[in-house]
Amino acid sequence: MKIKQLPQSFVRPLAAAAFSIGLLAALAFSVNVANSADAATSSSSDGATTSTAIFAGGCFWCVESDFDAVPGVIETVSGYSGGNTENPTYKNHHAGKHREVVQITYDSTKVSYEQLLHVFWRSVDPTDEGGQFCDRGHSYTTAIYTVDQAQQEAAIASKAMLVESGVLSKSVVTPVETASMFWAAEGYHQDYYKKNPIRYKYYRTSCGRDKRVAKVWGEEAHSGIERH
Repeated sequence: MKIKQLPQSFVRPLAAAAFSIGLLAALAFSVNVANSADAATSSSSDGATTSTAIFAGGCFWCVESDFDAVPGVIETVSGYSGGNTENPTYKNHHAGKHREVVQITYDSTKVSYEQLLHVFWRSVDPTDEGGQFCDRGHSYTTAIYTVDQAQQEAAIASKAMLVESGVLSKSVVTPVETASMFWAAEGYHQDYYKKNPIRYKYYRTSCGRDKRVAKVWGEEAHSGIERH
């Protein structure tokens, strides 16, 4: 029996709505984690030197999945940032001009910020100013949010190097911006690809993410991500 494919505009809303039963727990999780601009390098109890990076790469489910597969990454948290409203949610972050972002905690002795930038560029379409893949609108556009001056300089240099390389056929439109407040997304969005692998794989495939990244980057697509 042939299964009728749902329109793209309904795929993610249906997947998220299926877990609305956990809304109360989600609201408890969606409190503000921290001001991203205050995220400094620190040492954990196990001796790891941890740092924070924040990227907007379209659907945060996918960005989480990609960076969790990068050696040296300790934790990823989906959230919202860059907008002009407080306590944004999945339902209203668009109106507040927030982007979907992922806050990445990593061991800087195992992976550098420059390496994370390399992975980020090659896991998105940085030439798309209208969104990413099937997800359209400002909240799905790409951006690099820097938490200190060193990251700002590294991100600007990385973007300039990419532009000068001529590897992409179109202009790079991804902005480099100073990080503002980071707001954690609802609990059902965290580790979505682990909790709901079938729905996640269906969404990612039907949205055309990997197909488009492969077309944009060729052999460099998903460089640095172990599962690809």
